Amino acid sequence: MKNFLKKLVVRSTLKPLIKVEKSKELSDYVLAKGYRSLKINVKRNIKDFFLITVGIFLAAFGFKGFLLTNHFIDGGATGISLLISALTKIPLHYLIMIVNAPFIFLAYSIMGRKFAIKTILAITGLAICLATVTFPNVTNDNLLVAVFGGFFLGAGIGFAVRGGAVIDGTEVLAIFLSRKFGVTVGDVIIVINIVIFSAAAYLLGVEIALYSMITYIAASKTLDFIIEGIEEYIGVTIISHHSEEIRKMIIHNLGRGVTVYNGKRGFGKTGDSQEMDIVYSVITRLDINKLNTEIQKIDPNAFVVMSSVKDIKGGMIKRRPLH
Repeated sequence: MKNFLKKLVVRSTLKPLIKVEKSKELSDYVLAKGYRSLKINVKRNIKDFFLITVGIFLAAFGFKGFLLTNHFIDGGATGISLLISALTKIPLHYLIMIVNAPFIFLAYSIMGRKFAIKTILAITGLAICLATVTFPNVTNDNLLVAVFGGFFLGAGIGFAVRGGAVIDGTEVLAIFLSRKFGVTVGDVIIVINIVIFSAAAYLLGVEIALYSMITYIAASKTLDFIIEGIEEYIGVTIISHHSEEIRKMIIHNLGRGVTVYNGKRGFGKTGDSQEMDIVYSVITRLDINKLNTEIQKIDPNAFVVMSSVKDIKGGMIKRRPLH
């Protein structure tokens, strides 16, 4: 009876969400698959909401606890908002929404509706937090304000990005311009920030502009740290005749997982190709020196390709116990 009621509840809940022909009844497999998908989406949305909320409060603390009272600015849309607020005395919570409004429309066309909705909620939440929540002014020391104001602002933006939203729309504009003019996103962001800090130097003074650059550096480094994580992962592809020995070495000496796939060595002077196993693994920067040393012991002529990995999920990511 209990299982029957459970199935009935699941069926009535999921049926409007699953597209099937009217004449067909939902099978237990389809319902189970739909239930699993719904469960994953609910968990993901709760996690995103938590991350965005944490990001909002961290960014607001960076604004009101450090930057606002000392008239320091950051790069991007937040920098534009802080600059206008310092010059016109318009409350920052209004400017945050006004300055980011065009970027929200771009986000809808470039990143999709879900991303745009999350961004609207995140920016609105930040504006409400700035308007209603009181934070103490932590310090008036210029260097501390620049470093820690940037740290908390960058952490706030990073947590929001982790939650699938932005509270600074500059990167959305950078993506749009890079696609339109064929330049890199990084180049666009650099040009935007040069304009912002040049305006700050002219309107607020060179000293404030220089401290604001420290704020921007602190914010961007913290943002990278939050998004990419504590460990920087490296993807390693190894092509060698001794692939089996290398595979065992990575598993037993480094404690990392490996993927082995079949490939062919490039054509040599005889015109023949040689089949061999190719070893792929993901390690941290701390493992690079040891990996290179062990590969040298096994095969000094091995062809090794390393590339930075921004994010990873699943598999044997963490180091396994060594025996």
